[in-house]
Amino acid sequence: MLRSTTLSKRLAKAPPFVFVLLSGFSAFAAYCSVYAFRKPFTAGTYADLEIWGVQFKIALVMAQVAGYALSKFIGIRVIAAMGAAQRAMILLVIIGIAELALLGFALTPAPYNIGWMFLNGLPLGMAWGLIFSYLEGRRITELLAAALCTNFILSSGFVKTTGKWLLDEQGVSEMWMPFVTGLLFLPLLLVCVWLLEHLPPPNEQDRNQRAERRSMSASERRALFRRYAPGLTALVLTYLVLTIVRDVRDNFAVEIWSELGYAGEAAILTTAELPIAALCLILVGAMIFIRQNFRALWLNHGFILGGAVLLVGSTWMFQNDLISPFWWMVSSGFGLFLPYILFNGVLFDRLMASFKEAGNVGFLMYVADSIGYLGSVGVLLWRNFGAGEMSWLSFFSRLCYLGAGLIAITVCLSWAYFWKKRPQLTPPALPHSTLPSITNSV
Repeated sequence: MLRSTTLSKRLAKAPPFVFVLLSGFSAFAAYCSVYAFRKPFTAGTYADLEIWGVQFKIALVMAQVAGYALSKFIGIRVIAAMGAAQRAMILLVIIGIAELALLGFALTPAPYNIGWMFLNGLPLGMAWGLIFSYLEGRRITELLAAALCTNFILSSGFVKTTGKWLLDEQGVSEMWMPFVTGLLFLPLLLVCVWLLEHLPPPNEQDRNQRAERRSMSASERRALFRRYAPGLTALVLTYLVLTIVRDVRDNFAVEIWSELGYAGEAAILTTAELPIAALCLILVGAMIFIRQNFRALWLNHGFILGGAVLLVGSTWMFQNDLISPFWWMVSSGFGLFLPYILFNGVLFDRLMASFKEAGNVGFLMYVADSIGYLGSVGVLLWRNFGAGEMSWLSFFSRLCYLGAGLIAITVCLSWAYFWKKRPQLTPPALPHSTLPSITNSV
């Protein structure tokens, strides 16, 4: 991608708050644009369509998630081994492939266009790792990651609101709506990727506190996982459950909100997520002030456990008419998204820093993601063939109870393992000058 030497030099010398604002906004807006190529189709209902006995929308979700899961498996190797020079070009190529797949989806008669949704998801699974690689390994990674990961909360609802607007107000058909939504966000994506390319890399103080971030060979990836296999397995299982419950809430939000009495209110898909995003941004961003990496790692585990408690508690209160449907969706969403954001932007970064492991977060995150999305496909198949008569509201409620219990068990196992591992390490004390203050982070 074309770079401006003058702009790069100016950003390197700019005040730290300028770096935080520019990098945080660029990463957030870039990944928001990626969502516009992935999630808008879920704003449709595709009523009365089936393929091989499967509801058409469920089939579309499964096809895309299957491609997305395969992309995560590919990303385990590609993202971990990728150098900085190839990031921008590869990101734009995978977006181009995803948009062309949406064009094929629009041009091919239903239900035979389902294969295009698999091809749409196939490249998109690598987008997060590419964008996060611009941010990881810094003393302010939590703050930047919080800005990036609020996409998981806001952007899905925002692009679905955009899709509903195209359907209801502009007369775009359900088949063409995903392609048109992607076109609307393409200019923003191009600008943001150009800006990300000009961010200065982590400096010496960043590397001292968070460990060096670099590409990893296959043998290095295997050795890293073997060193912490029990704890990492528990974390991957935790993330598997989180992904399943979050995906049901996200992909079938239109149906769940309709059953709660909000049919026809497209804005609810975005406005209900605003308080969740604000709380997550504050809590995750504030972790930059915890300089001790072990302490931050335990706090991550505590937040995940707290999210599980909130998930089951809010669901019970809703079913007993103690809170309204709106606040149940907000509370349960916060219980899901806070742990989900920690996994995607903070937990693995702190884990590698705690144990002074050189490498990159992308490898661990893509291992967890690949397993998580496979589980999501399996649950959707069971929902269609094993619980087809159950409403999406009832299905989601039951998942909240089951998921919360499993998350609590697996995260406690992870906490116990890494706590036992901790005394074996004697990380060097950090000088006071390496405190992760905003004013010293660039």
